[in-house]
Amino acid sequence: MATQAQTEIIPQVPPPLIPASSTKTPKPAAKRKKKLIRRTDRDYSQIARRSFQGAFLLLNIWIGTLFYSWVRQFEPGGVPSALARPAGVEGWLPIAGLMNLKYFVLTHHVPSLHPAGMFLLLSFLAMSFLFRKAFCSWLCPVGTISEYLWQLGRKLFRRNFFLPRWLDVGLRGLKYVLLGFFGWAVSSMAAGEIAAFMNSPYGVIADVKMLNFFRHLGQTGAIVLGVLVVASLFVQNFWCRYLCPYGALLGITSLFSPTRILRNPETCIDCAKCAKACPSILPVDQLITIKSAECTGCLECVAVCPAKDALSLSLPKIPALVPQAPKVPAWAMAAGIAVLFFGIVGFAKTAGYWDSQVPRATYQQLVPEADQARHPMPGEN
Repeated sequence: MATQAQTEIIPQVPPPLIPASSTKTPKPAAKRKKKLIRRTDRDYSQIARRSFQGAFLLLNIWIGTLFYSWVRQFEPGGVPSALARPAGVEGWLPIAGLMNLKYFVLTHHVPSLHPAGMFLLLSFLAMSFLFRKAFCSWLCPVGTISEYLWQLGRKLFRRNFFLPRWLDVGLRGLKYVLLGFFGWAVSSMAAGEIAAFMNSPYGVIADVKMLNFFRHLGQTGAIVLGVLVVASLFVQNFWCRYLCPYGALLGITSLFSPTRILRNPETCIDCAKCAKACPSILPVDQLITIKSAECTGCLECVAVCPAKDALSLSLPKIPALVPQAPKVPAWAMAAGIAVLFFGIVGFAKTAGYWDSQVPRATYQQLVPEADQARHPMPGEN
Protein backbone atom coordinates (compact mmCIF):
# COMPACT_ATOMS: atom_id res chain seq x y z
CA MET A 1 0.00 0.00 0.00
CA ALA A 2 1.41 3.20 -1.05
CA THR A 3 1.90 5.93 1.52
CA GLN A 4 0.95 9.44 0.42
CA ALA A 5 3.65 11.99 1.23
CA GLN A 6 2.35 15.13 2.89
CA THR A 7 4.04 18.32 1.84
CA GLU A 8 4.14 21.28 4.28
CA ILE A 9 3.49 24.53 2.53
CA ILE A 10 5.48 27.45 4.05
CA PRO A 11 4.21 30.87 2.96
CA GLN A 12 6.78 33.21 1.54
CA VAL A 13 7.08 36.52 3.44
CA PRO A 14 8.04 39.44 1.20
CA PRO A 15 11.14 41.37 2.26
CA PRO A 16 10.54 44.68 4.06
CA LEU A 17 10.35 47.69 1.82
CA ILE A 18 12.57 49.74 4.22
CA PRO A 19 15.71 48.14 5.69
CA ALA A 20 15.68 47.72 9.45
CA SER A 21 18.81 49.80 9.85
CA SER A 22 17.11 52.85 8.31
CA THR A 23 13.92 52.68 10.35
CA LYS A 24 13.31 56.04 12.12
CA THR A 25 13.17 56.18 15.90
CA PRO A 26 9.77 57.34 17.07
CA LYS A 27 9.76 60.95 18.30
CA PRO A 28 9.16 61.52 21.99
CA ALA A 29 5.71 62.64 22.88
CA ALA A 30 5.28 66.39 22.62
CA LYS A 31 4.99 68.35 25.83
CA ARG A 32 1.37 68.50 26.85
CA LYS A 33 -0.10 71.89 26.18
CA LYS A 34 -1.59 73.35 29.30
CA LYS A 35 -5.15 74.50 29.32
CA LEU A 36 -5.53 78.25 29.59
CA ILE A 37 -7.70 79.44 32.44
CA ARG A 38 -8.06 83.03 31.37
CA ARG A 39 -7.90 85.75 34.00
CA THR A 40 -11.14 87.66 34.38
CA ASP A 41 -9.87 90.68 36.29
CA ARG A 42 -8.92 93.81 34.41
CA ASP A 43 -5.34 94.97 34.91
CA TYR A 44 -4.95 98.63 35.84
CA SER A 45 -1.25 98.58 36.66
CA GLN A 46 -0.07 100.29 33.49
CA ILE A 47 -2.74 102.98 33.69
CA ALA A 48 -1.61 103.73 37.23
CA ARG A 49 2.08 103.60 36.35
CA ARG A 50 1.79 105.90 33.36
CA SER A 51 -0.32 108.30 35.41
CA PHE A 52 2.46 108.45 37.99
CA GLN A 53 5.06 108.90 35.24
CA GLY A 54 3.13 111.76 33.65
CA ALA A 55 2.42 113.50 36.95
CA PHE A 56 6.04 113.29 38.10
CA LEU A 57 7.33 114.47 34.73
CA LEU A 58 5.02 117.50 34.88
CA LEU A 59 6.10 118.13 38.47
CA ASN A 60 9.75 118.19 37.39
CA ILE A 61 9.00 120.50 34.47
CA TRP A 62 7.19 122.84 36.85
CA ILE A 63 10.06 122.75 39.37
CA GLY A 64 12.57 123.33 36.57
CA THR A 65 10.62 126.32 35.27
CA LEU A 66 10.42 127.85 38.76
CA PHE A 67 14.11 127.23 39.34
CA TYR A 68 15.08 128.83 36.03
CA SER A 69 13.00 131.90 36.86
CA TRP A 70 14.54 132.03 40.34
CA VAL A 71 18.08 131.89 38.91
CA ARG A 72 17.39 134.52 36.24
CA GLN A 73 16.50 137.16 38.83
CA PHE A 74 20.09 137.11 40.12
CA GLU A 75 21.72 137.32 36.69
CA PRO A 76 22.44 140.48 34.70
CA GLY A 77 19.22 141.83 33.26
CA GLY A 78 17.08 139.83 35.70
CA VAL A 79 14.26 141.39 37.67
CA PRO A 80 14.31 140.75 41.44
CA SER A 81 11.23 138.96 42.70
CA ALA A 82 9.86 137.31 45.80
CA LEU A 83 10.01 133.90 44.10
CA ALA A 84 11.40 131.27 46.49
CA ARG A 85 13.94 128.69 45.44
CA PRO A 86 12.17 125.34 44.77
CA ALA A 87 14.08 122.86 46.94
CA GLY A 88 12.73 119.94 44.91
CA VAL A 89 15.39 120.67 42.29
CA GLU A 90 17.83 118.90 44.62
CA GLY A 91 16.36 115.62 43.44
CA TRP A 92 18.68 116.15 40.45
CA LEU A 93 21.70 116.21 42.80
CA PRO A 94 21.95 112.55 43.84
CA ILE A 95 25.62 112.79 44.85
CA ALA A 96 24.86 115.70 47.16
CA GLY A 97 21.98 113.67 48.59
CA LEU A 98 24.32 110.73 49.21
CA MET A 99 26.90 112.99 50.87
CA ASN A 100 24.27 114.55 53.11
CA LEU A 101 22.94 111.12 54.03
CA LYS A 102 26.39 110.09 55.21
CA TYR A 103 26.73 113.39 57.10
CA PHE A 104 23.42 112.69 58.85
CA VAL A 105 24.46 109.14 59.75
CA LEU A 106 27.75 110.35 61.22
CA THR A 107 26.49 113.45 63.07
CA HIS A 108 22.76 112.76 63.59
CA HIS A 109 22.14 116.32 62.37
CA VAL A 110 20.14 117.26 59.29
CA PRO A 111 22.44 119.27 56.99
CA SER A 112 21.54 122.90 56.36
CA LEU A 113 22.49 122.82 52.67
CA HIS A 114 20.58 120.73 50.12
CA PRO A 115 18.66 118.70 52.74
CA ALA A 116 15.78 118.08 50.31
CA GLY A 117 18.10 115.95 48.17
CA MET A 118 18.76 113.68 51.14
CA PHE A 119 15.07 113.23 51.93
CA LEU A 120 14.24 112.54 48.29
CA LEU A 121 17.02 109.95 48.16
CA LEU A 122 15.63 108.32 51.31
CA SER A 123 12.16 108.13 49.76
CA PHE A 124 13.50 106.54 46.57
CA LEU A 125 15.58 104.04 48.53
CA ALA A 126 12.52 103.13 50.61
CA MET A 127 10.50 102.56 47.42
CA SER A 128 13.22 100.32 46.03
CA PHE A 129 13.35 98.30 49.23
CA LEU A 130 9.59 97.72 49.37
CA PHE A 131 8.59 97.67 45.70
CA ARG A 132 11.68 96.68 43.72
CA LYS A 133 13.33 99.45 41.68
CA ALA A 134 9.97 101.21 41.39
CA PHE A 135 11.38 104.74 41.25
CA CYS A 136 12.97 103.97 37.87
CA SER A 137 9.77 102.80 36.19
CA TRP A 138 7.13 104.78 38.09
CA LEU A 139 8.67 108.19 38.83
CA CYS A 140 12.05 108.89 37.25
CA PRO A 141 11.68 111.53 34.47
CA VAL A 142 14.75 110.19 32.65
CA GLY A 143 13.32 106.67 32.83
CA THR A 144 9.99 107.94 31.48
CA ILE A 145 11.62 109.71 28.53
CA SER A 146 13.82 106.69 27.86
CA GLU A 147 10.78 104.41 27.81
CA TYR A 148 8.96 106.63 25.33
CA LEU A 149 12.07 106.79 23.12
CA TRP A 150 12.40 103.01 22.71
CA GLN A 151 8.67 102.71 22.13
CA LEU A 152 9.00 105.36 19.40
CA GLY A 153 11.93 103.43 17.97
CA ARG A 154 9.82 100.27 17.87
CA LYS A 155 7.12 102.11 15.91
CA LEU A 156 9.63 103.62 13.49
CA PHE A 157 11.74 100.51 12.88
CA ARG A 158 9.14 97.85 13.80
CA ARG A 159 11.48 96.42 16.42
CA ASN A 160 14.09 97.14 19.06
CA PHE A 161 17.58 95.75 18.90
CA PHE A 162 19.37 93.57 21.44
CA LEU A 163 23.11 93.56 21.97
CA PRO A 164 25.00 90.23 22.09
CA ARG A 165 24.91 88.75 25.57
CA TRP A 166 28.66 89.15 26.19
CA LEU A 167 28.47 92.85 25.26
CA ASP A 168 25.21 93.41 27.13
CA VAL A 169 26.60 91.95 30.37
CA GLY A 170 29.81 93.94 30.05
CA LEU A 171 28.03 97.23 29.43
CA ARG A 172 25.63 96.62 32.31
CA GLY A 173 28.62 96.58 34.60
CA LEU A 174 29.45 100.19 33.68
CA LYS A 175 26.76 101.67 35.93
CA TYR A 176 28.11 99.69 38.88
CA VAL A 177 31.62 100.92 38.11
CA LEU A 178 30.32 104.51 38.14
CA LEU A 179 28.44 103.83 41.37
CA GLY A 180 31.58 102.35 42.89
CA PHE A 181 33.56 105.45 41.98
CA PHE A 182 31.02 107.84 43.52
CA GLY A 183 30.58 105.55 46.52
CA TRP A 184 34.33 105.46 47.09
CA ALA A 185 34.54 109.26 46.82
CA VAL A 186 31.75 109.79 49.36
CA SER A 187 32.90 107.05 51.73
CA SER A 188 36.37 108.56 51.91
CA MET A 189 35.02 111.90 53.17
CA ALA A 190 34.68 112.65 56.87
CA ALA A 191 31.74 114.66 58.21
CA GLY A 192 33.85 117.82 58.39
CA GLU A 193 34.96 117.41 54.78
CA ILE A 194 31.36 116.99 53.64
CA ALA A 195 30.33 120.14 55.49
CA ALA A 196 33.26 122.06 54.00
CA PHE A 197 32.35 120.91 50.50
CA MET A 198 28.69 121.85 50.90
CA ASN A 199 29.59 125.29 52.27
CA SER A 200 32.01 126.02 49.45
CA PRO A 201 30.77 128.30 46.63
CA TYR A 202 30.61 125.25 44.35
CA GLY A 203 28.55 123.26 46.85
CA VAL A 204 26.11 126.09 47.54
CA ILE A 205 25.22 126.61 43.87
CA ALA A 206 25.74 123.05 42.57
CA ASP A 207 22.14 123.12 41.37
CA VAL A 208 22.76 126.33 39.40
CA LYS A 209 25.83 124.79 37.76
CA MET A 210 23.73 121.78 36.77
CA LEU A 211 21.16 124.10 35.17
CA ASN A 212 23.87 126.07 33.35
CA PHE A 213 25.32 122.85 31.95
CA PHE A 214 22.11 122.34 29.95
CA ARG A 215 21.55 126.04 29.28
CA HIS A 216 25.04 126.47 27.83
CA LEU A 217 25.40 123.03 26.31
CA GLY A 218 28.69 122.75 24.44
CA GLN A 219 29.49 120.71 21.36
CA THR A 220 30.81 117.73 23.30
CA GLY A 221 27.80 117.68 25.62
CA ALA A 222 25.41 117.97 22.68
CA ILE A 223 27.09 115.06 20.87
CA VAL A 224 26.97 112.85 23.97
CA LEU A 225 23.32 113.72 24.57
CA GLY A 226 22.49 113.07 20.91
CA VAL A 227 24.21 109.67 20.98
CA LEU A 228 22.23 108.70 24.09
CA VAL A 229 18.94 109.74 22.47
CA VAL A 230 19.65 107.81 19.26
CA ALA A 231 20.85 104.75 21.18
CA SER A 232 17.64 104.85 23.24
CA LEU A 233 15.58 104.63 20.06
CA PHE A 234 17.22 101.32 19.16
CA VAL A 235 17.98 99.72 22.54
CA GLN A 236 15.43 99.59 25.34
CA ASN A 237 16.33 101.92 28.22
CA PHE A 238 19.90 102.38 27.02
CA TRP A 239 20.89 104.95 29.67
CA CYS A 240 19.08 103.19 32.51
CA ARG A 241 20.38 99.74 31.58
CA TYR A 242 24.04 100.58 31.06
CA LEU A 243 25.05 103.94 32.51
CA CYS A 244 22.84 105.19 35.35
CA PRO A 245 24.66 104.91 38.72
CA TYR A 246 21.52 106.04 40.55
CA GLY A 247 19.67 103.05 39.10
CA ALA A 248 22.56 100.80 40.13
CA LEU A 249 22.23 101.98 43.75
CA LEU A 250 18.47 101.43 43.74
CA GLY A 251 18.94 98.04 42.07
CA ILE A 252 21.29 96.88 44.82
CA THR A 253 18.76 98.10 47.39
CA SER A 254 16.00 96.17 45.63
CA LEU A 255 17.91 92.91 46.12
CA PHE A 256 16.83 93.09 49.77
CA SER A 257 13.19 93.78 48.88
CA PRO A 258 10.62 91.36 50.32
CA THR A 259 8.52 91.68 47.14
CA ARG A 260 9.22 89.57 44.07
CA ILE A 261 7.63 88.84 40.73
CA LEU A 262 6.46 85.25 41.26
CA ARG A 263 5.52 82.80 38.50
CA ASN A 264 3.29 79.82 39.23
CA PRO A 265 4.42 76.96 36.93
CA GLU A 266 1.17 75.08 37.55
CA THR A 267 -1.03 77.76 35.99
CA CYS A 268 1.55 79.21 33.58
CA ILE A 269 0.87 78.15 29.97
CA ASP A 270 4.45 78.93 28.78
CA CYS A 271 3.34 81.52 26.24
CA ALA A 272 6.44 83.68 26.98
CA LYS A 273 4.45 86.91 26.66
CA CYS A 274 5.89 88.06 29.99
CA ALA A 275 9.49 87.75 28.77
CA LYS A 276 8.70 89.59 25.54
CA ALA A 277 7.08 92.44 27.50
CA CYS A 278 9.87 92.83 30.08
CA PRO A 279 11.79 96.07 29.31
CA SER A 280 14.74 94.74 31.32
CA ILE A 281 14.93 91.67 29.04
CA LEU A 282 14.61 89.21 31.91
CA PRO A 283 13.63 85.56 31.19
CA VAL A 284 10.48 85.78 33.29
CA ASP A 285 8.96 82.70 31.61
CA GLN A 286 11.90 80.53 32.68
CA LEU A 287 12.12 81.53 36.33
CA ILE A 288 9.97 80.97 39.37
CA THR A 289 11.07 84.06 41.27
CA ILE A 290 12.51 87.22 39.74
CA LYS A 291 15.32 88.37 42.01
CA SER A 292 17.37 90.40 39.54
CA ALA A 293 18.56 93.92 40.38
CA GLU A 294 17.44 94.85 36.86
CA CYS A 295 13.76 94.32 37.71
CA THR A 296 12.13 97.78 37.96
CA GLY A 297 8.77 96.65 39.31
CA CYS A 298 7.02 98.04 36.22
CA LEU A 299 4.51 95.13 36.28
CA GLU A 300 4.53 94.95 32.46
CA CYS A 301 4.93 91.17 32.66
CA VAL A 302 1.99 90.84 35.04
CA ALA A 303 -0.16 93.06 32.83
CA VAL A 304 0.27 90.95 29.67
CA CYS A 305 -0.05 87.53 31.33
CA PRO A 306 -3.32 85.93 30.11
CA ALA A 307 -3.44 83.07 32.65
CA LYS A 308 -5.22 83.37 35.96
CA ASP A 309 -2.90 83.41 39.02
CA ALA A 310 0.18 82.68 36.89
CA LEU A 311 2.18 85.84 37.54
CA SER A 312 2.05 88.36 40.37
CA LEU A 313 4.02 90.71 42.57
CA SER A 314 4.11 88.83 45.86
CA LEU A 315 5.53 88.83 49.35
CA PRO A 316 7.45 85.78 50.57
CA LYS A 317 5.51 82.95 52.12
CA ILE A 318 6.22 81.83 55.67
CA PRO A 319 5.42 78.10 55.91
CA ALA A 320 4.43 78.21 59.58
CA LEU A 321 2.33 81.38 59.31
CA VAL A 322 1.59 82.20 55.67
CA PRO A 323 1.56 79.01 53.54
CA GLN A 324 0.85 80.92 50.30
CA ALA A 325 2.75 83.97 49.09
CA PRO A 326 0.52 87.04 49.62
CA LYS A 327 -0.03 89.02 46.42
CA VAL A 328 0.58 92.76 46.24
CA PRO A 329 -2.05 94.28 43.92
CA ALA A 330 -1.17 97.19 41.65
CA TRP A 331 -3.32 99.62 43.64
CA ALA A 332 -1.41 98.74 46.83
CA MET A 333 1.91 99.32 45.08
CA ALA A 334 0.72 102.67 43.70
CA ALA A 335 -0.59 103.70 47.11
CA GLY A 336 2.65 102.63 48.79
CA ILE A 337 4.77 104.67 46.38
CA ALA A 338 2.59 107.74 46.94
CA VAL A 339 2.62 107.35 50.73
CA LEU A 340 6.40 107.02 50.84
CA PHE A 341 7.00 110.01 48.59
CA PHE A 342 4.47 112.43 50.13
CA GLY A 343 5.06 111.11 53.64
CA ILE A 344 8.83 111.66 53.65
CA VAL A 345 8.66 114.96 51.76
CA GLY A 346 5.78 116.13 53.95
CA PHE A 347 7.70 115.30 57.11
CA ALA A 348 10.77 117.23 55.89
CA LYS A 349 8.64 120.27 55.06
CA THR A 350 6.61 120.35 58.28
CA ALA A 351 9.71 119.75 60.41
CA GLY A 352 11.54 122.64 58.75
CA TYR A 353 14.19 120.45 57.11
CA TRP A 354 13.24 120.94 53.46
CA ASP A 355 14.80 124.26 52.42
CA SER A 356 18.50 125.15 52.35
CA GLN A 357 19.48 127.73 54.95
CA VAL A 358 21.28 130.16 52.64
CA PRO A 359 20.88 133.96 52.88
CA ARG A 360 19.55 135.68 49.78
CA ALA A 361 22.63 137.92 49.71
CA THR A 362 24.81 134.81 49.28
CA TYR A 363 22.85 133.74 46.23
CA GLN A 364 23.00 137.30 44.93
CA GLN A 365 26.77 137.08 45.07
CA LEU A 366 27.33 133.51 43.84
CA VAL A 367 24.68 132.86 41.16
CA PRO A 368 25.98 135.41 38.60
CA GLU A 369 29.46 133.84 38.89
CA ALA A 370 28.25 130.22 38.86
CA ASP A 371 30.22 129.27 35.76
CA GLN A 372 33.45 130.34 37.45
CA ALA A 373 32.85 128.33 40.64
CA ARG A 374 35.49 125.61 40.86
CA HIS A 375 35.04 122.13 42.30
CA PRO A 376 37.05 122.04 45.56
CA MET A 377 39.87 119.55 45.59
CA PRO A 378 40.48 117.08 48.46
CA GLY A 379 42.12 118.77 51.41
CA GLU A 380 40.89 122.24 50.51
CA ASN A 381 38.79 124.15 53.06
